[in-house]
Amino acid sequence: MTFTRAQLAKYMDHTMLKPEATADMIDQTVAEARQYQTASVCINPYWVTRVHEGLAGTDVATCTVIGFPLGANTTAVKVFETKEAIDNGADEIDMVINIGELKAQHDEAVLADIKAVAEATHQQGKLLKVIIENALLTDEEKRRASKLTVAGGADFVKTSTGFAASGAKVDDVKLMREAVGPDFKIKAAGGIHTLADAEAMIAAGANRLGVSASVAILNEITPSV
Repeated sequence: MTFTRAQLAKYMDHTMLKPEATADMIDQTVAEARQYQTASVCINPYWVTRVHEGLAGTDVATCTVIGFPLGANTTAVKVFETKEAIDNGADEIDMVINIGELKAQHDEAVLADIKAVAEATHQQGKLLKVIIENALLTDEEKRRASKLTVAGGADFVKTSTGFAASGAKVDDVKLMREAVGPDFKIKAAGGIHTLADAEAMIAAGANRLGVSASVAILNEITPSV
């Protein structure tokens, strides 16, 4: 599968989630997204207003993270974060599940958490991705989390925060694709550093990529290709 720069850019959530990110770093990320026309810019909630304003006049979405990176906030806090982020200009919400409750097999609690955030997101016509943090899960838990994401009414299931021991893996994307079926969307994030990495994730079934190395990856493609 061969991509042009423009095609691959539309798979990418150009990401700046470092805790030490400054306004200048955020502005640089926005400028890069504007130049390459990525799918979105993904940043922590504090920066949503700045990014939304910086992307004005483009079709690049503003994406933010909720319950990040641990997922252990209460549902009420996740819903408040979501509503505030959307009020500030967020188009896409990436929330972290309650990982401990999933591992304890308290699926009703996990499902209720996802449903509440999905409702808050979709009431405003926005898009929800659910981070299941594969590095902390067994294969059985990955399958169960993926299916709960579908049942909860989200739009995507996402592999990773990028803050655990490892990020996206091709085998995990394949496993998630089997769990959710051919039509539900998957976002692979964390550890995608090269064009080969990006192409492998897409070939495995990813519909979106969370990438901080977007510029380097896109520059591996010659402009004429």
